[in-house]
Formats: sequence, structure tokens, C-alpha cells
Amino acid sequence: MSKPLKQIHLAAHFPGVNNTTVWSDPAAGSHIEFSSFAHFARTAERAKFDFLFLAEGLRLREQGGRIYDLDVVGRPDTFTVLAALAAVTDRLGLTGTINSTFNEPYEVARQFASLDHLSGGRSAWNVVTSWDAFTGENFRRGGFLPQDERYARAKEFLATAHELFDSWSGDEILADQGTGAFLGDARAGAFVHRGQHFDIHGRFNVPRSPQGRPVIFQAGDSEEGREFAAAGADAIFSRYSHLEEGRAFYADVKGRLAKYGRRPDQLLILPAATFVLGDTDAEADELAREVRRQQVSGATALKHLEFVWNRDLSGYDPEGPLPDIDPLVSEEHISRGRAQVRMYRDPVAIAREWRELAEANKWSIRDLVINNGNRQTFVGAPATVARTINEFVQADASDGFILVPHITPGGLDPFADQVVPILQEQGVFRADYEGTTLREHLGLAHPDAAAPAERAAS
Repeated sequence: MSKPLKQIHLAAHFPGVNNTTVWSDPAAGSHIEFSSFAHFARTAERAKFDFLFLAEGLRLREQGGRIYDLDVVGRPDTFTVLAALAAVTDRLGLTGTINSTFNEPYEVARQFASLDHLSGGRSAWNVVTSWDAFTGENFRRGGFLPQDERYARAKEFLATAHELFDSWSGDEILADQGTGAFLGDARAGAFVHRGQHFDIHGRFNVPRSPQGRPVIFQAGDSEEGREFAAAGADAIFSRYSHLEEGRAFYADVKGRLAKYGRRPDQLLILPAATFVLGDTDAEADELAREVRRQQVSGATALKHLEFVWNRDLSGYDPEGPLPDIDPLVSEEHISRGRAQVRMYRDPVAIAREWRELAEANKWSIRDLVINNGNRQTFVGAPATVARTINEFVQADASDGFILVPHITPGGLDPFADQVVPILQEQGVFRADYEGTTLREHLGLAHPDAAAPAERAAS
């Protein structure tokens, strides 16, 4: 008996300005004006996507003490944007990345519970930590925590937020106009939390929201990140966009759920994915090469090389050969706060490997960065892309994808118009929303109203 077809989950990431987007393309619009967010969200909802996703940037990227060109637009506040989008959408989930290293549980729980009320049950929280003191300089307490402490704080942060959400069971509000009784339980919202990182007690002032709690997302590929997701997340973002790597990650993370008393369908695995569409596969391949060259200007190529060399390379010709000097190995890095720095643990060996690769292929600096960087995940005619996405999901390499277009805000439109109808015809993607909340879109059960948190003395 054949296995039933899995339903594909699709979401859209509004990327802002980064090395995925091509802000210089004439079709590109603003990355900060609300009209761009609204267009993007309406397209995702028209295509019946599960949710829209916003990343978080708590500090502008800097290189050599100067703002990195790709970030000069700034980073709008996540909650402000999502609350505004709740007013111009009806079904689309609204997912925001909020940092557990620099925030406090009461504030974050209040914001997400409010968003869930405003949106009718469509909020989701991508729980992340921050690994560098550089970002922490924007905050009073500095912010650097070793990895084990970051995850310990994140776990307690999430557990504390859940206690706040659950301090209202959902049946306290009577609002009986005849008797004048508003609350059935005068202790509603009372909480006490005593822990290593948080010692708080009081009253949570937002009643239980439509979803009970926001959907919880997690992004992290480390051992700690995988365990954190298996223990309490509803979905995890994955960086694995190749079939076999995706299947290995999928099996590993889903295999951790049983020890936490959870089933495999209680955690979704959703890699980010870029795409380029063409009328034919050959045309799409050509367009993809053009997009990669747009994404990596000469200046961008030099900046990327500086991640490894840890030197100012602005005097080098990006169309010329790689530097023959070795990287500067130092605790002080020209690219402070950039995640890429952590990828290159042995910069001297990486530099040697890149020189050999460039020499063998007769590549310039820019050619190397273009060809050695991330390529588009899905490239081809709409039917090809639809088939490949479905193959990934049916092969248990993912439960779906979070799509990241290279043009904002209109880059999602071709996918919505050309690929989604094919997936719908194949019966692997919804023709319309069947529910109203994000939990319903994702096939996640509504959390039972947990026993109220320990009540404070009234």
C-alpha cells in the first residue's frame, strides 16, 4: 500500500536588504516602506501560504568599523510591522524573530499575546539567541553569553513565557452585563517564576489569546539547537536544501521527539529556499546566473573575502586574482558580528583552498564568490520547480519551504501565479484555507489550557 501524499507547507520570508536580494534591480522597491510589506503579505495570502516570516536585526552589519552597504536601509521593528500586517490580511500567519538574549519574558509574552488577539490567532515566535558581544553593545548589559548559557537562558525564557500565557486559562472573562460581573476568577493572570535567569511574579495583563500560545519556531543547527527544537518548538528552520542532507537532518531532529513524549507530526521542518523561474529550464538557468552576478557586485565580493582574510582588501581588483598574502588570524575581526566569521574556523586553510580553486578554474575574486557561494535552491520552469519541491517533501527531506525571493516586494508574485497552481492541481497544496489560525494551517493542535501557573497571593 503506497504512502499517502504529504501536504506541502509554504511560507514567505521578507528578506529586507541582504546578499539574497538585488536592491539595484529596477524592479526592486523599498525594504522599509509599509507598502512593500503589504504587497508581499497580500501575495503570500493570495497564494494560500501558511505564514509570512520576518527576521530580526538588532545591529547594522559593519565591516572595518563602517556600516556594510547592504544594511544602510535599517531594520524596522518586527512587532510594529506584523501588527500593521494583521490589519491588511485575514488568514496569513505572522511570524517574527525575537531574541531571547536581550529581551525579557513578560514583555515578549505580552507582545505576542497581543498580536495573537489582533490577528485572530495568527502569531508565531521564532526564538533565537545572540552569540556575540558586538550586538550586545546596543544593550545595557552587554550581551555576551557562552553557547551553553545562551541556550539555558533561552529554554528558561520560553518556559517562563509559557507560564505567562497559561496564567489565563481562557474561561475567566464573564462580561455578564446583567449582573455586572466581568471576571469569574479574581486571580486571573497571577504568576510566580523563580529560576536561574528570571525571578519574577505578578499579573499577566493579556487574557488567553485565540491560539492559547503563539506557534513556536526555532532556528539553530547545533546540538543544543536541535535539542531545543525537539523539546518545545512547533517548527524548526533548516539550512539544508540538498536532498540527502535534508533527509539526514529531518531524520535526526524528528528522531529526538520521542524522548520528550512528542510525535513526529508535532514538529515541522522548513528549510529556506530561493528560486528563479523561466519559461524553460534553460532560460531559468541563464537567469539564475545573471541573478548571482547581480547579487555579488565587485564591492560585495571583496567584503566577502574580508570575512576570511580579516584584512582591508578594498585596494584589490575584484576582477583580478585572489590575494597572495595569508589571512590575519586574530581575536579582533574586521567583520565583527557577522555569522560568516564562525564558518571559517581555519582561515589560512580556507584561503589556500580558495586560491587553488580559483587558479584551477581561472576565476577572479568575484567569480570565486559567485561560484562558491549559495546558489538558488530551485531553478527551472514552473513545472520543474513544483516537481522538485514535491519530491523533497514526499522524500521526508522537509515538510515544506520558506521561500526567499531575490526581488522585494514583487519577487514572490511569479511563484504564486505559476508554481502554486501546479501544486494545487497535484493535490499536495491547499486550494483554500480550511481554518483561521496559524496552528490550523500547520496542522498543529491547540494547546490545552495548562493548569494555571502558581498563583501569587491576592
